[in-house]
Amino acid sequence: MLKLMIIPFFLLSCFQSTQESQKPNEKDSEQLSNPEFGSLQKSLEVGIGQNVTLSCRSTSGSLPINYTFFRGSQTLWPTILKTDRNPALFNLTITSASDLGEYKCKAVNGISNSAKYSESLNFMLLDPVSKPVLTTTTSQVRIGQNVTLSCHSENGSFPINYVFFKGRKTMSSKISMQGKAAAVLNVTINSSSDLGDYKCKAENNIPNNTKYSNSLNFTLAEEDGLFYPLSIFLVLLFLLVVIATAQLVLFLILPRCKARKLKSTGSTGFVSTDKATGSENYVTYTEIEYAKSEEVEYADILIRKEEEDRKVNLRADTTVVYSEVIVRDGMQQAVVMYLVKKSFNREMCIISFMVVSLLLS
Repeated sequence: MLKLMIIPFFLLSCFQSTQESQKPNEKDSEQLSNPEFGSLQKSLEVGIGQNVTLSCRSTSGSLPINYTFFRGSQTLWPTILKTDRNPALFNLTITSASDLGEYKCKAVNGISNSAKYSESLNFMLLDPVSKPVLTTTTSQVRIGQNVTLSCHSENGSFPINYVFFKGRKTMSSKISMQGKAAAVLNVTINSSSDLGDYKCKAENNIPNNTKYSNSLNFTLAEEDGLFYPLSIFLVLLFLLVVIATAQLVLFLILPRCKARKLKSTGSTGFVSTDKATGSENYVTYTEIEYAKSEEVEYADILIRKEEEDRKVNLRADTTVVYSEVIVRDGMQQAVVMYLVKKSFNREMCIISFMVVSLLLS
């Protein structure tokens, strides 16, 4: 009877031992999941020389798990063995455009009959920003004037973030531009301390690639209220000096020069004191040779009128002067004899002068 009771107890103990030995095998045969693959960076945009970290992790499957990373069909060594559920991390540096290929990872454990692959991941190359150029609408300002500052980088992947400075003081928050347009900032010149110096910086999503612009300073413009009247006064004064100089040369210097020239050349005629026949004593004959000249010369004639009732004997009066005027002009010559007497009236003198003028012309 006792033996019959021991046999069932023994069989029950063996069954429990078998069940307990089978529990680890069920745990070890847990299905391996496809790994989750990604980058620890917030963006898949990378620049040349940038370091990136890849992450690969299976959320289920028997441990330990081996992780392998690939770029295209190329295996990236080494393989990483994980005995826990933490992700496997792989660091790499983007040295050229060839490092931007398709990335993925593979997970394998000792229970699963096949490897599990992740989805692929692609990086995009960022163009680093170039040195920005800071410009303004004008370099000369007045107190109270509003001016506009413009900051622009010619190259760089979008978005490009700009910040303005005056000295070490930040003048604006981050201004993000998606296109080629420049970032602008309006500034009011309230005092001389607002004249400069101004700068801006530009950066995009590439780390450690901040570029600073040239410095810019304003200068205060001169007040126009005094400058323009002074300029006009100086111009008018200069014109008056020029006009006065021209008048001086025309009416004072040139006539004196002509007079000196005439004195220096002298007369080409001659005077003969031969006595005339009869009662015409002291008759003076003078030959005046006409010299061609393009200049017009004038002479003043003074006529003194004496008493009309004075009787003059032309033969006996020694004040009578006979003059011979010879006019030479090319092949033409004319001789005019005219008599001038102090007792002639004004009308006779005028008539004589007109005759001489006509002959000379």
